[in-house]
Amino acid sequence: MTVITESRIISVVRAAESLLSQRAGSSVVLDDPEDLGGSGRTTVVRVRVAQNPLSLDRSLVIKALPEHEDPKAFHREIASYKYATALPNESRPGPQLIASDPDLRIMVLSDLGHGRSMPEILDTGDPVETSRAVSAWGQALGRMHAATVGGEVDFLALVRRGPSGTEGRDILRDEARRSVESLPGHAAALGVEVPPRVVEALETAATLFDEGEHRAFSPSDVGPENIMLNDEGVQFMDYEWGGFRDATLDIAYAVVTMTAQLPPRLASHATDLEVSMVDAWRSEVNPIWPTLAHEREMQRKVLVARLLWVWLSTAWMLPGGADLIDPDPSEVDASVEMAPFDPGLENSAGAPEPGTTGFTHDWALHTNDPRVLVGRWTDLAAAASRAGEDEVSAFASATGAALQRIWLA
Repeated sequence: MTVITESRIISVVRAAESLLSQRAGSSVVLDDPEDLGGSGRTTVVRVRVAQNPLSLDRSLVIKALPEHEDPKAFHREIASYKYATALPNESRPGPQLIASDPDLRIMVLSDLGHGRSMPEILDTGDPVETSRAVSAWGQALGRMHAATVGGEVDFLALVRRGPSGTEGRDILRDEARRSVESLPGHAAALGVEVPPRVVEALETAATLFDEGEHRAFSPSDVGPENIMLNDEGVQFMDYEWGGFRDATLDIAYAVVTMTAQLPPRLASHATDLEVSMVDAWRSEVNPIWPTLAHEREMQRKVLVARLLWVWLSTAWMLPGGADLIDPDPSEVDASVEMAPFDPGLENSAGAPEPGTTGFTHDWALHTNDPRVLVGRWTDLAAAASRAGEDEVSAFASATGAALQRIWLA
């Protein structure tokens, strides 16, 4: 992780002061900077508003990108915040954009306060509290989706103000497509047969980024690390690479990443929590997408998206598949011996070397722990069985067993 120096923080605060002062027409003074970390590329700082000619909040959050970084993701994030800020308060998924300067690569956001992170809540192991939080998470996703249906033209108009090529960038879409292309080679290396239904489902899921019956706005990474609960409810914290896609991708992503963070005490409640999240989401989107009221149809659509996310997280872990993620070796459990695959297996995912694309986002979907992947396949097999997708269930069971045998036996 990049170490943010005190001089860098001070320069970011001064740049934000200048930006807000120009906007206000008189001096704005910011004080007491608090480093909030960030993705490694960005500087994120909370500041107190010490002198304020406008009706600004008492504290604000500044996010800044270094000058040498590829600005496309940052421009898309600004467009996402502008779009979300224009939504009604009850449908706004996260912080409000106060000011931004794409040339300086800086944005000033409303401060959501200290609240409670979703990983913190999941870690309590309290079934009742977790169920309420997970339901609120699904409901907030649904409200955002329902409020943004039909808004894609407005969003793209905002994106077009950024650098050329920003409009067409969708990192997860590109990675998902590569992972589907890698399926034959990786499945052969695992010794797993791929049924036609699995191929069909993965190919269908890969089209949901650009097509689909349920298109709505997505912050892109809606995993637990980017979810906070405060007095105003659920807040989504990161809009980098936000855009429009089929909403079933979002709810499936939330389910996959949520179950991976459940403590052992909640393992027996995983299915109930999945159902609670999906039902809460569906309660918000049913009026605009009535076909989802049919249980089997809804289960099938969410399952297709879920299969893609589980396969993508696995492809990232296989030899040569995680180049874009550039995992931190310190995160890998040294007690887990990773048996080698065939070193001659080509990286059919086609991912470029680290640093060549400017992409270093730490997705909630990504994991270095093989036990998490085995658990995801086990959960997927059970979900497929409930949905009547026997071929998907069999494939999920076989893949989980292969990973268990190779990595954990």
